[in-house]
Amino acid sequence: MNQNLGLQHRTPEAANGDLSDDGLNPEQRRAVEAGDGPLLVLSGAGTGKTRVLTMRVAHLLATGRARSSELLVVTFTNKAAREMRSRVEALTGRALSGWWLGTFHSLGTRILRRHAQLVGLESDYAILDTDDQERVVKQVLGAANIDPKRWPPKKLLYSIDRWKNLGLTPERADVEGKAFASGRGLELYAAYQRRLRELNAADFGDLLLHNLTLFENDEILGEWQSRFRHILVDEYQDTNTAQHLWVRQLAAARGNVCAVGDEDQSIYGWRGAQVGNILSFQADFPAAEVIRLEQNYRSTGHILGAASSLIGCNRMRLGKTLWTQGSPGEPVRVRQAHDSEEEARLISDEIELLRRDGTSLDSMAVLVRTTALILGLEERFLQIGLPYQVVGGLRFFERQEIRDAVAYLRLVQHEHDDLAFERIIGRPRRGVGVATFRKLASEARQRETSVESAGRALLTAGRIHGTARAGLRELFHALDRWRERARDKKPHELAETVLEDSGYLKMLRHDTNADAAGRYENLQELLSALRDFEHLQGFLEHVALVHEHDGPTTESRVSLMTLHAAKGLEFDVVFLPAWEDGLFPHDLAVLEGGDEGLEEERRLAYVGLTRARHEARISWASRRRTYGNWEDRFPSQFLRELPAEHVSIETPPGTFGAPAYGATRFDTAGPVVDLGGTAVLPPANAPAQQFVEGQRVFHDKFGYGIVITSDDGAVDVQFDKSSRKTIMGDYLRPAEHA
Repeated sequence: MNQNLGLQHRTPEAANGDLSDDGLNPEQRRAVEAGDGPLLVLSGAGTGKTRVLTMRVAHLLATGRARSSELLVVTFTNKAAREMRSRVEALTGRALSGWWLGTFHSLGTRILRRHAQLVGLESDYAILDTDDQERVVKQVLGAANIDPKRWPPKKLLYSIDRWKNLGLTPERADVEGKAFASGRGLELYAAYQRRLRELNAADFGDLLLHNLTLFENDEILGEWQSRFRHILVDEYQDTNTAQHLWVRQLAAARGNVCAVGDEDQSIYGWRGAQVGNILSFQADFPAAEVIRLEQNYRSTGHILGAASSLIGCNRMRLGKTLWTQGSPGEPVRVRQAHDSEEEARLISDEIELLRRDGTSLDSMAVLVRTTALILGLEERFLQIGLPYQVVGGLRFFERQEIRDAVAYLRLVQHEHDDLAFERIIGRPRRGVGVATFRKLASEARQRETSVESAGRALLTAGRIHGTARAGLRELFHALDRWRERARDKKPHELAETVLEDSGYLKMLRHDTNADAAGRYENLQELLSALRDFEHLQGFLEHVALVHEHDGPTTESRVSLMTLHAAKGLEFDVVFLPAWEDGLFPHDLAVLEGGDEGLEEERRLAYVGLTRARHEARISWASRRRTYGNWEDRFPSQFLRELPAEHVSIETPPGTFGAPAYGATRFDTAGPVVDLGGTAVLPPANAPAQQFVEGQRVFHDKFGYGIVITSDDGAVDVQFDKSSRKTIMGDYLRPAEHA
């Protein structure tokens, strides 16, 4: 194939596995050399997706099937686009110009600037960031006489962003937003769009939404369809509806569209991605050729066997089975810990042993479901001096909500802490603007005192007016109360009082941003951590010492990150803690998403397992401290879906019951529960509950549902707002008694 392509050098991947001399296995070669027409490349984890896409682009150019200006290549990040350009130019041996390579937004921007006037904009339109969008929404709410405190701008922006991701203009949007401002959501969406046009501006959602409007003009659509001879899209499983419609329209005339992706790695539904786009590709393009890349060059046989069995429980997939010519390796290890603190110790001890045996810290990672789980691991790593880095996010104590909470506590402890005062004065907002704070700071410099003392003096002198006066008075009264309570309250009790009284927790509870729930959860984890300290000063000193370790370093470090942040990465050894019912799959994802939410959680577990090259080590704890209280935990249903032949079980002595594998079971001590449900231990000596088919029941976690079957204490229930689960009858009660 090198002769046909005119490739300048062999790719490094050519040395992996039993490949032909050009570095492609038969399925990869089919994908690279496939003829015209729609092509769907289902590329499993570690099967060489990027190489295939890159070499297909090079092949199209080398064989004259397209000039560079006739290619439209879509990536999901600018970094991926840069890497794609570099690889293709290295393969072809020449610099390429004129080709359309970039993200959906960058490519949509180029098209929109050519026709901006047709959607009411000038070609030099501005692209607004999130802060600018919020200011525009506030203007719209003000013009409509709507109170932004009662109807937060972020909540309206969330609905607007959702509509744009679905490709819906105000005239076509659904009724979801009618609940906003007593049914005025769609009206405000239209007003927001008019205001953007007045400002000659667009937000990120508009960049594709306006394209879709332009494509309603047959002449314009025909122009762009004829321009692009071949369209190639990476990570197709992560496209939202607007992106899918955009690709479908541009490809409709020629049909030369190559979509590369893996439905089993679609994990971004919370930000608009629709796994249905890749699942329906053949329906949209009936003539599509489908090529499955299943030979894996990353992981061992046992890891692939466990991951394939797990993801095979999903129904929303096109199906493929990963395999490798490499070693079967070590079975996936599943470890049960007494509690979450022991789990952190076990992980850190195993990392130290691996490092002692020659495994680099850089080649190890700990992947967690939520950021709140990072704190316990960070604390342990800091305690023993284990170098680590948080990838794709901030360290726990660097997060805004944690810094805010610590600033409140610093101010309670030290009334002269001006930096802490400045940080918390507007979080949450209390009517004290920049001008007022500058006035306080200026007075403090003149008096050579703290900003707080200066503020108190100005209030007494009647020199602060309006909303700032009321806001400062309320804050100073609160500080007096908190400092008084600090004398006899435990640090975690004081912190909880401060966060509630200040309105900070309330602010997060009313925040509709996608990350608000995680930020709230992080604060609850902080409250849990505070229980380990007898005095507030000791905690503040601990935080200061944590930040002391934050300087730049070139030493090898273990990576600590969420499962979402790990996509696209790989490590020799991967630790997967907290595989517990309620944490993974996460309650919120299942309650809000039902069966689809559960399947996305399972895809997330699959992604976690397939990050490992040589070893995957899963753990769960019998007890975990949640919101300050120790709670009994139970193994994730995903553990019951792992095949016995690919898993090794390790249970520490003294635990309540060793996990036991059957053909398809992972059960705690007690009655066997079918894989479709959630295994829990019934209370000791509890009377057996009896339920019948069709009966309405209630569960404290999953709400109301209908009994499907009941057998020997295990009840199969279809819940109204969740998936179908098997629950021990002791944890259910008749709906009329709920």
